Amino acid sequence: MTVSQALREAAQRLASTSDTARLDAELLMAHALGVNRSDMLLRHMADPRPEDFAALVERRAAREPVAHITGTQEFYGRDFAVSAQVLIPRGDSETLIDAALETAPHAGRVLDLGTGSGALLITVLMELEDATGIGIDASDAALKVARDNAQALGLIGAQARFLLRDWREDGWDDSLGTFDLILCNPPYVEEDAPLDPDVRDYEPASALFAGPEGLDDYRVIIPQLRKLLSPKGVALLEIGAAQGDAVNEMAQGHGFAVQMRHDLANRPRCVVLW
Repeated sequence: MTVSQALREAAQRLASTSDTARLDAELLMAHALGVNRSDMLLRHMADPRPEDFAALVERRAAREPVAHITGTQEFYGRDFAVSAQVLIPRGDSETLIDAALETAPHAGRVLDLGTGSGALLITVLMELEDATGIGIDASDAALKVARDNAQALGLIGAQARFLLRDWREDGWDDSLGTFDLILCNPPYVEEDAPLDPDVRDYEPASALFAGPEGLDDYRVIIPQLRKLLSPKGVALLEIGAAQGDAVNEMAQGHGFAVQMRHDLANRPRCVVLW
């Protein structure tokens, strides 16, 4: 069986469990071949099917995320390593990057709260000139992923530091100083929200759920932002599509001006606070 034939068969196999069955099949095939997807489509469609491709398809049919199977996820044009200990970076979160580059183009110090894979912090540091940053997370396993990604993408030493801190604990921000830009994609899923098995069964619950309304972590984070921001600093928080009004009201109640940013589907996705 050729790669082309195997892709057609795999897309049919995945159609009942994935809305992106053909894309999933292509990403898995490229991974099995050890090439990128574009190269596969251009040069390898007539090659023999790799022996391990069928097993990869079955893992995806069982709802394991493609990023966990391949070990990587593209974000803002770069490949990031991921694991079951971190959230998979999603295109919606690129809204924060665009907002950061527009509202804080000269930021010198950047803080990423709940850094996970490090995708937000690393991307911003690579897009801004001469910026340095700190990513914090309550998970040692997540911090290892972030450090590995920073090293793989060429950030070294003091450019990006990753620290074990939990914003729910007293003294977590001791010695951090102030920042020109704060990024945060906190847990914001309602605890009883129906989630696809791809997310519910494979991604870390501690990075997803935040109480009955999905607002618990905003209530902890927002009151602490002012002391972490430099005089002209801005904070960018990712939000769920239905949380804009609640987070806006919360932020204004703590003296912040608020601007809302929408993702490519025109859903509220990011609040800019200053």
